[in-house]
Amino acid sequence: MSVTKNNRAKGSIYEEKIAAFLKQSGFVILERNYRCKQGEIDIIAKDGKYFVFIEVKFRASGSAGFSLEAIDHRKTMRIRNAAVYYLFSHHLPEETPCRFDAAGIDGEEITYIRNAF
Repeated sequence: MSVTKNNRAKGSIYEEKIAAFLKQSGFVILERNYRCKQGEIDIIAKDGKYFVFIEVKFRASGSAGFSLEAIDHRKTMRIRNAAVYYLFSHHLPEETPCRFDAAGIDGEEITYIRNAF
C-alpha cells in the first residue's frame, strides 16, 4: 500500500471516530469528505440551526506537534471557500448560520474546538 493510500485509510478511521463523537453530541452528519474545486471539507454537519464545517486532524504521537497545529491560514481559507460553494450549490440562503470547527486526535485524546476559525 502506498503512503498516500495508507494515510487516507488512517484519516478515514480518525474521521469515523470524530463522526461518532459528533453524533453522540447531537450533531447530524450531512456529508463526509466533501470535495469541490475550492477545496475539501472533512465533515459537514448540523448542530441545531448551524451548518458546521469541520476539519479533522490527527497525530499518532506528539513528535510532530499537536494535530490542530496543522490547520494553517491557507487551509482555513480553502475550507471557507469550499463552504461558500457548498451553501451556494445547495441553494441555501446567504444568512444561513454557519460555524467552522476543528477536531484533533492526538494519540487517543480528542480535542474539539467550536468556532475554531
